[in-house]
Amino acid sequence: MSQPLRFIRPDVQSMHAYAVQPAAGYLKLDAMENPYTLPEPLQAELGRRLGAVAINRYPGPRIDDLKQALAAYVDLPAGYQLMLGNGSDELISLLAMACDVPGACILAPEPGFVMYAMGAQLQGLPFMGVPLTATFELDEAALRSAIAQHQPALLYLAYPNNPTANLWDADVIRRLIAQVSAYGGLVVMDEAYQPFSSRTWLDDIRRDPAANTHVLLMRTLSKFGLAGIRLGYMIGPAALVAEVDKVRPPYNVSVLNAECALFALEHAEVFAQQARELREQRAWLQQQLSALTGATPFPSEANMLLVRLSAPGEAPHDTAARVFQGLKARGVLVKNVSAMHPLLAGCLRLTVGTPAENQRLMAALTEAVSA
Repeated sequence: MSQPLRFIRPDVQSMHAYAVQPAAGYLKLDAMENPYTLPEPLQAELGRRLGAVAINRYPGPRIDDLKQALAAYVDLPAGYQLMLGNGSDELISLLAMACDVPGACILAPEPGFVMYAMGAQLQGLPFMGVPLTATFELDEAALRSAIAQHQPALLYLAYPNNPTANLWDADVIRRLIAQVSAYGGLVVMDEAYQPFSSRTWLDDIRRDPAANTHVLLMRTLSKFGLAGIRLGYMIGPAALVAEVDKVRPPYNVSVLNAECALFALEHAEVFAQQARELREQRAWLQQQLSALTGATPFPSEANMLLVRLSAPGEAPHDTAARVFQGLKARGVLVKNVSAMHPLLAGCLRLTVGTPAENQRLMAALTEAVSA
């Protein structure tokens, strides 16, 4: 009898694939996407650009053009280099591959981005999750203890964090970076939501490069406004990035993706204005949620808001599930994170949309909460 799954790893067979909610017919506020499309004149211009791309050739010098454009966009520090990935997800996988030495493990605060743990698991590396505090701050004592015990090859620190959307104390981060440096580990500062944040760790790197020689800074163009093209990039000391880059597949970024990214960087102010509008809408949503009975929004430095819902006599998970389904019944799709981690009990994660979308979200949420 045929056994087609014989050589599929048992842990892979037992795991769940990354879940994407069906979104057809819904107001889609579940994935932290930029809700704005390109203005029509720019759509036409981009179409002409893409039509002229040599898709019969493998990616070549245009990839280097993109790296140079990104270096200029971020004002890359001297002695630093860029590495491109097919989204940040690929970079996370490549980091696990590059650091897969005997005894290595990966560590990150939880709740956090699920791909840190998945990247470790797929590479066969242990993953250690250290719970945040009840207010979603770094538990410094617990983290320092875990680092001392396990000496992780990689410590991920999302800045701001997903799904909690907050920025952590910079002094605590500096002490953790110093501790990891002492035994030769790496720290990855994940700045996926940087366009919406008031701070970036790149400023710390410029201020004190000697303290950050083992720090890699990771970003994505997804939240910039290009989630559909799948382009992430990582910044770090040139010698360190060169070693990680050796495990990158050749031609991992397509010529179409690269041309889209170059085009967007040439029109960066359009996307910067969109980010400003989303930050304003975030403040409006925060205010509206604060006035909603049974809703407790948390501070946000991203294009999402985490809100805890409560109702008398109802378990937190039940409240979150009821309101989530109530929103879906009203055509609004958000993310129910209540079951992702005990600290998130009763929580939904809401993407910040356009003014009209946010008004529709609040109307649906008000009805769903009181139903």
